[in-house]
Amino acid sequence: MSKKSSINRDAPLPAVAAKALAALRARTPARLVVGRAGPSYRTATQLELREDHAAAVDAVQTEMDLVRDFGQELVDACELFEVRTLAESKAEYLKRPQLGRQFGPEAQAAIREQCPGNVDLQIAIGDGLSAAAVATGVPALLPLVIDGAQQHGWSVGRTFAIRYCRVGILNEIGELLAPRVVVLLVGERPGLVTAESLSAYMAFRPRRGHTDAERNLISNIHARGIPPQRAAERILALAAQMMQAETSGVAIKEQLPGQAIGKQAPRIS
Repeated sequence: MSKKSSINRDAPLPAVAAKALAALRARTPARLVVGRAGPSYRTATQLELREDHAAAVDAVQTEMDLVRDFGQELVDACELFEVRTLAESKAEYLKRPQLGRQFGPEAQAAIREQCPGNVDLQIAIGDGLSAAAVATGVPALLPLVIDGAQQHGWSVGRTFAIRYCRVGILNEIGELLAPRVVVLLVGERPGLVTAESLSAYMAFRPRRGHTDAERNLISNIHARGIPPQRAAERILALAAQMMQAETSGVAIKEQLPGQAIGKQAPRIS
């Protein structure tokens, strides 16, 4: 019987393999070929995982603050103000998601009083499940979207921020202000790769009873994903598609900037 050869897993990789692995890791933040110590991660990998998990927890638990997160200059320039959903606290918001999809009477009155109705584009900012994503992504993205919309000749409503926000609040905004298109910039659930992923949920004339089937999404807006300039271009192009087709959701297939704009029926796969 031949003797089994032993493999030294800690031996340095050949130059070609090391170069290929470095190129692979440069293309993705995923933890690839990190090695192991027996059946477990190596200490360095385990510490990185704990650090990233802590960042994800902090992103969920941190409260949004307009001046701290966006800066006084942006708050003043956009006349940002804040309202809250029916959730009374972050803990209640996490336990009872439905409360994050509705405004109370006080928030409804504030929105009606301070925001014009029947505009072409209404933007709202929601803390969602990552205040870190909102703080990181909104300051660069929001001015680009507003400026681009004005260059299109669209009327733009007054932007406001929503504390304890879920995506379904789009329907409430549509009921209150009747805009053609609503854009909700919201912090997404953080993972172990990034806690700063922002998304833009969009809908044409959203109303109560609308579901995800009536909405479109541009996700992964962060440093390792879609940069602000590209995200703004896609948001504006998708809004133009919605206005032309007078619909949103599964009836719209996003046409990236530079492609023809038009309505396309959903494909069945």
